[in-house]
Amino acid sequence: MVFEKNTLKELLKEKNISDTKGLQELMREMYKEVIEGLMEGEMTAHLGYPKSEPSEEPRGNARNGRSKKNVRTSAGTVELDIPRDRNAEFDPKIVAKHQRDITGIEDKVISLYGKGMSTRDIQDHIYDIYGYDISPESVSTITDTVLSTAKEWQNRPLESLYPILFIDGIRIKRRANGVVEQSTVYIVIGYSLEGYKSCLGLYIGESESAKFWMSVLNDLRNRGVKDVLIFACDNLSGISSSIHSAFPDAEIQKCIVHQIRNSLAFVSWAERKEVAAELRAVYTAPNEEAGRELLEKFIDSPLGKKYPYIGKSWMANWGELSTFFKFSPALRRIMYTTNTIERFNCGLRKVTKTKQVFPTDDSIIKMLYLAQRDIFKKQRSQLYKWGSVMTELLAFYEQRLLPYL
Repeated sequence: MVFEKNTLKELLKEKNISDTKGLQELMREMYKEVIEGLMEGEMTAHLGYPKSEPSEEPRGNARNGRSKKNVRTSAGTVELDIPRDRNAEFDPKIVAKHQRDITGIEDKVISLYGKGMSTRDIQDHIYDIYGYDISPESVSTITDTVLSTAKEWQNRPLESLYPILFIDGIRIKRRANGVVEQSTVYIVIGYSLEGYKSCLGLYIGESESAKFWMSVLNDLRNRGVKDVLIFACDNLSGISSSIHSAFPDAEIQKCIVHQIRNSLAFVSWAERKEVAAELRAVYTAPNEEAGRELLEKFIDSPLGKKYPYIGKSWMANWGELSTFFKFSPALRRIMYTTNTIERFNCGLRKVTKTKQVFPTDDSIIKMLYLAQRDIFKKQRSQLYKWGSVMTELLAFYEQRLLPYL
C-alpha cells in the first residue's frame, strides 16, 4: 500500500475526515491492511509459495484460514486476521504469538532511520524481508513522531555544574530556500559530576559568531547550567568572548590537535615531520614555563622563521592553549584535545554520510538525535579513574564544586 501525497489528500477527502477522531480511525484501517499484508508475506516465505499460485502437486503444508486477534497500536486497538497453516507451524515475527501490543512497530522503522538508512532504503529493506511496499512518505510520517521527543530532549533540564564541556561541530549539506548549502551542526558534550558523558545539545549554525555562541551558551544557562569549570573547544570564531560573558569563571582549553593541524596546513611535506616534532615538544613540556621557552625557541629557529604564521598563531592563543599545563597528566589527556567529542562525531558521521542533502533542519535534528541516543546506549560507563580526576578538580575549584556535591 503506497500512498503518494496527492493520493493521501484524496483519501482524506473521500473519507470525509475533518477531525482527529476520523484520522485515528483511518490510521487503524491502514495499520490493519499494512500489518496483515506483512504477515501474508511472512506466510508466503514460510510455505515457499504465494497464496494465488496454483499447483498440481500435493504440498506438505498449506494455508488454513485466519484467526482473529485484537492488538494495541499507537492509533488504538486494531482487530487483525492472522493467517494460519495446516501444520500449525507458522510463527509470525511482525506480530508474535501471544503478543497483544505492537506499538513498537514504529520503533523498528525509527531504529533503521537512526542508523542512517534513508526512507527509500527502509522501504526497500521492508520489501526485501516481507515482500510488501510501504511508501517513503509513510516512513517519513513514522519517523516524524520522533521530532516531539527530540525537541523535549533538546529543551530538557540540565545539571547545575559540569566539570568539563566539549564543543565541536560536523559539516553537513542542507537545502535552504531551494539552494544546497554547507552548514555546521555544533555539538556540546559534558562530563557530569559523577563522571558520565552525555550530549547536552545539537545546534545548527549557518555562521560562527559571538552572537551565535551566546545563543548556545544562554540556552545552556536557561536549562539550568550555573557553572562550568573548563571548556574544551577548537579556535571557533567568537567562542572565547562568549564563554567569558556567559560563564565568567570558566577556563578555556583550546584543542592542541586542531592547533597542530592548522599549523601544518601550509608546511611542505618534506618538513612536516620535523615541524610536528618541534611543536610536540612544546605541548608535552613538563610545565607552562618550559613549553613557552620551547615555543620561543621554535619561533627563532630556521623553521620558525620560514613559517612565521605558526609562531604568531601559537603566541596569540597561548593563554588558552596552555591551560592544561597546571593539571596532572591524567587530567591533561582528557582536556588538551577534543578527542572525546571527535569519537562521538565519528558515530554521527556514520549515519549522515548516507544522506547527501538534508531537506530541512528538522530532518537533521531527527537523525542526529536518534544517532546520539544509540551512541550513548553503548557508552554508559563512568570515565576511567574519575575519582582521581575529581580529587584534583577539588584541589583547584573547591569553593565552586562543594555546593554541588
